[in-house]
Amino acid sequence: MFFSKIKENLKKTKEALDVKLSNVFANNKDIDKVIDEIEETLILSDVGINTSTMICGNLRDELKKQADKSENAIKKLLKQEMEKILSVSYEEQDSDGKEVILIVGVNGVGKTTSIGKIANLYKRNGKKVLLAAADTFRAGAVEQLDIWAKRTGCDICTGNDGQDPASVIFDAANKFKNNDYDILICDTAGRLHNKSNLMNELEKINRIIDKNLNGIKKEVYIVLDATTGQNGTIQVKSFYEKTNLDGIILTKLDSTAKGGVIFSIVSELNVPIRYIGIGEQIDDIEKFNPKEFVEAIV
Repeated sequence: MFFSKIKENLKKTKEALDVKLSNVFANNKDIDKVIDEIEETLILSDVGINTSTMICGNLRDELKKQADKSENAIKKLLKQEMEKILSVSYEEQDSDGKEVILIVGVNGVGKTTSIGKIANLYKRNGKKVLLAAADTFRAGAVEQLDIWAKRTGCDICTGNDGQDPASVIFDAANKFKNNDYDILICDTAGRLHNKSNLMNELEKINRIIDKNLNGIKKEVYIVLDATTGQNGTIQVKSFYEKTNLDGIILTKLDSTAKGGVIFSIVSELNVPIRYIGIGEQIDDIEKFNPKEFVEAIV
């Protein structure tokens, strides 16, 4: 069920990559030329120049070790190299431990919706979840998260419109600490990665969490709109400098042929994809599986 949804969501990315790869094999017999054109195809599919070069360099090295240089053999090795890039190691949270999750990203990427879906995942696993509505700058953001809180049966800590976001996080941290919650998920103001004052506010929020919830595992996830292509790499780098990102939540894959961008992001920053959105419904989010992702696009 999940894999069929992944394939459907990645249809445009598959068309941009797999169809072009088929043409490469159909038009070429020379191995070196095939690999050169595979590299060009990866670059044109938003995989990125450096990452595409690395993949194809490894592909050449592996092919030298084996006699079989058929289309199927080359594709099998290509998939292995692509899967290897996405298989960034991730230490799973102890199921008995408390955890704070800070959600960041620019406006319009689907932050609030992703929070609601993740909260629902935890609720389904028997966890007690508290939401913190610290996106106090965008009109209607608090109300939007409150709707998700009601929908998922989670508690929520809110402030007033325009209130200092850090003060909302402070109140939420105290409520979380003094009650029997398992998970605290914090929404933050959607901010452009090049606005230093807003990025500094994010650093302040991080300090409050670290000070008031010392000893509790904290993770920072960036929500990334797959339609942004290579601009997504710039976003992730900028947030990484301020928050030391622990993972990526990938959204809107069904709307783009640029899903290949995640290879360059993971390769350059070593930040794992944690969740992938596979639709509009509350249950349409799953933990990321590198093998399934690669199988869906190649």
